Amino acid sequence: PSLLNYEVLDDACGCRKGKGSIFKSHTRNRIGQVKLRALDYAERQGYMKGVVKEIVHEPGRGAPVARVQFQDPYRYKRSNELVCAAEGMYSGQFIYAGKKAALVVGNILPLYQMPEGTLICNLEAKAGDRGKIAKCSGDYATIVTHDFDKGTTRVRMPSGSKKTMSNKCRAMVGLVAGGGRTDKPLLKAGRAFHKYRVKRNEWPRTRGVAMNPVEHPHGGGNHQHIGHPSTTRRIDPAGKKVGLIAARRTGRIAGKKIVDKD
Repeated sequence: PSLLNYEVLDDACGCRKGKGSIFKSHTRNRIGQVKLRALDYAERQGYMKGVVKEIVHEPGRGAPVARVQFQDPYRYKRSNELVCAAEGMYSGQFIYAGKKAALVVGNILPLYQMPEGTLICNLEAKAGDRGKIAKCSGDYATIVTHDFDKGTTRVRMPSGSKKTMSNKCRAMVGLVAGGGRTDKPLLKAGRAFHKYRVKRNEWPRTRGVAMNPVEHPHGGGNHQHIGHPSTTRRIDPAGKKVGLIAARRTGRIAGKKIVDKD
């Protein structure tokens, strides 16, 4: 067949993998990018004073967002930043960002200026990236240990895993506001609909066993059953990778949970 036939065949094959399609984030009502101040000389050597103008809700985000206004250190103007509000933050509050800021909830400091055991949020993964970690409602990370010789800090993530990162990374003192949001049950489908319509197309979710064999590896059969182990290999092709992917173990978890002390 000619090259033209191949192109027509390619268009006919449906593929929803990759960038775009119907699973894109719904960003029409978002109020802006939520991140810390851009790292500058003022923050590296001293501190910048800002005021919390208001605390607002952003559709699709569980945590409240604080609109903080700083004086621009280089030009005659004010700059507005959006950050995830820490628990206890209020409108009209002064917050300070920089190396010489005090250890007070809402202030933004580099990790090496905070003692071990401090609860932090809006944490940078790399110095100057303006905050990537612990930004969901109620989330926090914990400073475990400092290694000043290597210039690193060990941090316990919200997931419980530990990560070593540069101690020049900045973070906000305290934990993100809006904790306990998931304690209240949604109770009805209408609430779930409105919750996810501002996030992205991920609800309702059809079970694989409820589908036909052409649509899902778990589909088909006279009763709704998988028919084979639900674990799949890491090297399986994309269409087969459903269920428990490369599971280390399956079944109920027995025994007590051991919490790492360090």
